Amino acid sequence: MSAVLSPRPLYEDAAELLRQRILGGDLPPGSWIDELRLAEQYGISRTPLREALKVLAAEGLVTMKPRRGAYVTEVPAADLDKLFHLLALLEGDAAAAVARLATPAELDELDVLNARLEQAVDDGPAFYTLNVQFHARLLALTGNPWQTQLVNDLRRLIQLALVGSLGTAGRIQDSLREHRSLLQALRRRDAEGATALMHDHMRGALAAARQRSSL
Repeated sequence: MSAVLSPRPLYEDAAELLRQRILGGDLPPGSWIDELRLAEQYGISRTPLREALKVLAAEGLVTMKPRRGAYVTEVPAADLDKLFHLLALLEGDAAAAVARLATPAELDELDVLNARLEQAVDDGPAFYTLNVQFHARLLALTGNPWQTQLVNDLRRLIQLALVGSLGTAGRIQDSLREHRSLLQALRRRDAEGATALMHDHMRGALAAARQRSSL
């Protein structure tokens, strides 16, 4: 007998819609989430919507306040240092693991993704998407889904902290140079060097994030 796959639960679809609205700035940090209005907009009952809010609360994007309801989480710009510190530890560890364990074909995949990044220098949204894919693929090569989940949660919180800020001039070119150095270290199987370069990469990203948050 062939297995029958059930459709994705309704609350997961609702969570994704809300996630996009929060990270896109449509529901800004600190804003109250009107459950009744959203349920009407999405054409669902409040039960799956509340389940969706629980998912987003677990991710840190929503804060549940007793007797007051759900609010979009406010991430102070001062917390960026703490978030990037953790991100650097996790992604630095991932870079070391990839340097030690990745196959030549897997490193080729990272090269291809980075080549696509190089071609997207004049397209900010495309560059951002491809950069996420590059880091996601590097993490996937570690074979550690828990590490990937933690990094994804941190990146969402960082994105939430920067909602409404502008891009930083020159960061794209700096990021590409850092990626090239990282890829060279991975090819050399230099785990320690790859860790240090990823830490440098995150320091550069933090500096840009600080600048963006002050605009």
